[in-house]
Amino acid sequence: MATVTLDNVTVDFPIYGSSHMSLRQTLFGGMGRLLGRQVPKQPRVVVRALENITFELNNGVRLGLIGHNGAGKSTLLRVLARVYAPTRGTIRLDGRISPLFNSSPGLDLDDTGYENIKTCGMFLGMDASDIKKRVADIASFSELDEYLDLPVRTYSAGMLTRLGFAIATSIDPDILLLDEGLATGDARFAAHAEDRLQHLIARSSILVLASHSDAMIQAICNQCALLEKGRLVSIGPVEQVIDLYHRRAEAQAAAVGGAVAVS
Repeated sequence: MATVTLDNVTVDFPIYGSSHMSLRQTLFGGMGRLLGRQVPKQPRVVVRALENITFELNNGVRLGLIGHNGAGKSTLLRVLARVYAPTRGTIRLDGRISPLFNSSPGLDLDDTGYENIKTCGMFLGMDASDIKKRVADIASFSELDEYLDLPVRTYSAGMLTRLGFAIATSIDPDILLLDEGLATGDARFAAHAEDRLQHLIARSSILVLASHSDAMIQAICNQCALLEKGRLVSIGPVEQVIDLYHRRAEAQAAAVGGAVAVS
């Protein structure tokens, strides 16, 4: 059974070669992330992207991550995908991780479509027998026919998207990580792709989805987590957490408006 357990996970990014004060102003004025320490005798700025994140997910959970830009949603997904290692805290992941952050997972423009099905499949964690079983399905769904024998540099942007999406959604994940929606190409193909994406989500034991769309979170997820400046503000029922997010956003906007009026 798949499980995800995070215990006080903190992620710091050291920034070298920049003025401490100018970067401090940039971070606080724009992204609004937490700023860490400056190491004695080795001046550097440390951006705290996540701070003391703790939660546990079990089989059947579809968790939506919400929050403003720079809140830490994508960073948290990449920690779960083991792209970033925690500075502090522990992560336990039981089950095969399938990060799906774009619809072109490792396409090589000089390889043919069929060659890319094999290499991209390995990139997504499939072995040779898994890939062999899925080639016909990927080829059929992409609707590229004889073009699969040609180098993908000869493809149009829409054809690349269709091939990448067909490969990316052919996996059988235990823990599926999604960042926003996947690009699906033209309107006709997008409608075809929506059903395939829903089947992919249904095949996963655990889903973690980062999105700015309330409608997407409400349609797909059964739990929701609100992140703010790298901290976990709340995790719980979808409608409850979304409502909290909007109330906090309105309160912050009112506070900023009041400060501007006073000044």
